[in-house]
Amino acid sequence: MEEQNTEAKLKTRLKQEKIQLWNPPYTDDSNQPGAQHMQELAERYAPLLDLQVEEVGGALEAIRVQAVRRGKGNKTFRETNVATLELLLPRDSKKDPKKKDHLETRLDVLVQEVVDRIAEEFGLKHIKLILNGKTLSTDQRLDEQGVKNHSKVMVLKVSDAEWRQQVSEEEEKKKNQNESLQRTEKGFQILSERDGSEETSPFLEIADQRGNPLKIPHTEKKALILAMGFHEKGRSLMKKKQFENALCHLLQADQQFSKCGSALLRSVDNFAVLQLDIVWCYRALEALSCLDDGKSRLQRAEDCFLQCYGEQQQRLLMIKGNTGREEALFLRLYLLQSLLSYIEGNDAQARHQLAKVESLYGRLCLDSEKMAQLMALGFTDREARLGLRACQGDLQEAAIHISNQRQEREELKQRERQKRSRRLEGITTLTELGFSRKDAARALHHADGDVNRAYEILLDSSRAAQMTNNNTEGVVSLERLEELLYLGFDRVASEAALRLTGGDVQSATQLLLDNQGVLPPGLLPVSPPSSSSSPSPSSEEPSTSSNSADDAELVNEVLEDISRHEEDYLDLTLEEESELIATMKAYLTRGPAHTV
Repeated sequence: MEEQNTEAKLKTRLKQEKIQLWNPPYTDDSNQPGAQHMQELAERYAPLLDLQVEEVGGALEAIRVQAVRRGKGNKTFRETNVATLELLLPRDSKKDPKKKDHLETRLDVLVQEVVDRIAEEFGLKHIKLILNGKTLSTDQRLDEQGVKNHSKVMVLKVSDAEWRQQVSEEEEKKKNQNESLQRTEKGFQILSERDGSEETSPFLEIADQRGNPLKIPHTEKKALILAMGFHEKGRSLMKKKQFENALCHLLQADQQFSKCGSALLRSVDNFAVLQLDIVWCYRALEALSCLDDGKSRLQRAEDCFLQCYGEQQQRLLMIKGNTGREEALFLRLYLLQSLLSYIEGNDAQARHQLAKVESLYGRLCLDSEKMAQLMALGFTDREARLGLRACQGDLQEAAIHISNQRQEREELKQRERQKRSRRLEGITTLTELGFSRKDAARALHHADGDVNRAYEILLDSSRAAQMTNNNTEGVVSLERLEELLYLGFDRVASEAALRLTGGDVQSATQLLLDNQGVLPPGLLPVSPPSSSSSPSPSSEEPSTSSNSADDAELVNEVLEDISRHEEDYLDLTLEEESELIATMKAYLTRGPAHTV
């Protein structure tokens, strides 16, 4: 990281003085360095940067070599269409940690061909290629996905099954990253199709910060559930320090979030937290040469926090009553901004952001004795940590705050149980009227729990089918139908009788009695349509929901990664942050600040 900082400062000065190291007198005709002029340049810049001449000389030579290589690459590309890509390899796969790795290739080839070459040359078994935070599809060409000459491409390992255990090729495939992504996506697709109408099937509901369900269009809701599902899986992997695997899932979450409307993304902080997590993985993987992508993601995160929380976090204060817990997110944001500023060579900005980080860190670090006292009262370490931060370290206030939160969560669960109970009662009422449970559940969902509206929806569906068959008698009322059902007649026969008699209950009763309750086939309507023809969001595309054992296994698997605590994403222990703060302070105290 020090080398990147030094090179960034030197590049800025070279640009200001319009010095081109790839041209004479700094580079001769055989692309070798002009030793005397390079030495003079190093001696002139060293005191300006408070560095040793040798260190500056080495950095200048690295910049010169890179510029020469870039020039040769440009010439080669113009003459042969062969591009040069910079590969950001995993740390343990680099042949020389101090040198950059490159690959020459045409851009009109499939990504799979490049993947195979990289895997063979660097001894990697399963890899993914990432460009500007997006995973490259192996079945598409490089140029179709925005890869250009001199693009920086990140190489991620996605399976370590080979060294962990000796298994067969088929078993290994089941454990690699692609399988994990597919299972995660399928599991959350199943959950995104469910509306909670099935008594024993788990489902997901999108709620605001107070736990109130949000009404979101089906397509957007499905994308949001997939995005949040991939994010939760990625965060789970981050906790296990599996950052490569985590990054793959986080980038999938980012892709799903892009399908959601901008208004929705501005109203929730999930998207901002995701951007922080992606850049945190870049840091953990030492892939911060993805500088432009990291900077843009942090800017998006900051903008989103501003929209969600308000300029002075007044909206957050109004909703939650305090801002202490969310300050951990800002600490991580400012810390990453400080890191990227340092890598860019802007020490002054890095120091400025780090000062904000240290101020927040001082407020967020907790008294271990207070933590112990709260945990002795039966609270968890997460509750104690979040409670103390919410109450600025006040022990008594924290205990009251945690107790109130527990009560609010219990009240929310009780409301959810009551809501589900009412839904199931409504489904039962409709099934007693002869509709299938699946149709009843779907209609009730679209009627927001109103049984009468749900009944009308079901009847409208039946009428639509009957109109197709030129049977357009009016729709009967629920009350009149119930009268006939109360007398013991079949629902289908009762509906037919009411339609044939214009809705007259007495005439319909007589008609049924004359036919012993069973109307001749010619008088019966066509059977009600299946659920696919009733108004339903899922009629637009095939449903992935089912009650199969495989689906149940997938759902249970992805649910394991979802935290049961709604503020888990705020529960940062700050251990990793503390280490990075110490590293940044060490780098920034090497010498006096220079604004670059």
